[in-house]
Amino acid sequence: MIKKLIAALLTAVLIANLCGCGQAPAASDPYYTAEYGEPQKLANDTAECFTIYEYANGGSMIETSSGDKLLVLPEGEKKPAAADGVTVINVSPKNIYMAASAVMCFFDSLDRIGDIRFSALEADDWYIQDAVSAMQSGSMVYAGKYRDPDYEMLLSGGCRLSVQSTMSEHVPDVREKLEELGIPVFVDRSSYEPHPLGRCEWIKVYARICGCPELGERLYNEQKKHFDELSAVSDDNAERKTAAFFYISSAGRVVTRKSGDYITKMIELAGGRNVFDFWGEDNASSSVTLEPEQFYANAKNADIIIYNCTIGGEIHSVEEMIAKNSLLADFKAVREGNVWATSSSLYQEIMKTGEILTDFGKIFGETGGNPTYLYKLQ
Repeated sequence: MIKKLIAALLTAVLIANLCGCGQAPAASDPYYTAEYGEPQKLANDTAECFTIYEYANGGSMIETSSGDKLLVLPEGEKKPAAADGVTVINVSPKNIYMAASAVMCFFDSLDRIGDIRFSALEADDWYIQDAVSAMQSGSMVYAGKYRDPDYEMLLSGGCRLSVQSTMSEHVPDVREKLEELGIPVFVDRSSYEPHPLGRCEWIKVYARICGCPELGERLYNEQKKHFDELSAVSDDNAERKTAAFFYISSAGRVVTRKSGDYITKMIELAGGRNVFDFWGEDNASSSVTLEPEQFYANAKNADIIIYNCTIGGEIHSVEEMIAKNSLLADFKAVREGNVWATSSSLYQEIMKTGEILTDFGKIFGETGGNPTYLYKLQ
């Protein structure tokens, strides 16, 4: 009995010494592992919805604001014993199922669309040319919508990762089924970033997944440069031009954006003011539907109208817009010829956010030149 007690005490002392004189790294750092040690927390520039922890072996722990944890390990590394409750993948997974349309631009910017084998959108729904070309060539195939994926196709095709949008949270059984089949799931939350530049910073997350973190940093800094340049010329003390950003639904309702939405923030950063900025911040539901009377009262004297074609469908003339709602004919911006529309690809172009911000600056008179992602209605 005494021998067993002495053996137990020696074992306890040995464990304490291995853990750094009883400091218990596993308790002080939830991402400590015996295999990889304690990671370094990396600082974000603008983003608030993810955190990256870097291990000495080159691996990364990515934690999102929802509490999801994705451990990205170097090729050949095995899942550590302390990874319970953590989704684990090896760097640069192949045959990805892309069910988050806004994320395709990150892979396009990183030149890694070739890693994506399965799409939740048909070819006609993509505005990113490399994605369209991949589907036309057959290197990327349609594998069902996010809410009803073709599990057999994903499994037989060797899918190593499913990237989902937050829409997947409405169908939790899909994630459960994918994980049951051994397909890791990562839910993108870039759309929840309160600052538009924070959305761009998610390139760092996907660069970690693809194994090219330095490229991710460079691409982010390229977008940040646009924000810095516009900030240098924008005069906060100048009288801001007002803008109404909206589209008209098939039911004839006017849909605009709340103050917490990234489009509203971009209008403000570009020197304008959204006339509907009083709706309060709500990142979970950034759009709001207005009654015609509300819309008319708040937008009739706006200096600039911006029609959102990403959801409302493309239009090419003021007459087309007025046909959707006759009240628009009496608007100041219509009378003065200050009516613009967005390109249909806007929502799939997160990694063009800097250029889009510059375009807003052009229509508000902060910078010169012709916009690329906005066009004037004739």
